[in-house]
Amino acid sequence: MHCIGCKKTPNELEEYVEAAAPLGITPEEYVRQEEGTYNRENGHFACTKCYIEMGQPSKQWPECWTAP
Repeated sequence: MHCIGCKKTPNELEEYVEAAAPLGITPEEYVRQEEGTYNRENGHFACTKCYIEMGQPSKQWPECWTAP
């Protein structure tokens, strides 16, 4: 499981470490549950910084863009 831009894992990204802590879950579990770009088939996602740098790709609702 890693960001497709920076190649970091959720444990290496402060945004997920901080968001997961009060919920009592791991950063990985937080990404699985809450990250809209998370691709359940391959474990890829885009952290906020990389998602913005990619131009905030999207699809029309109800589909959501997920990391390839």
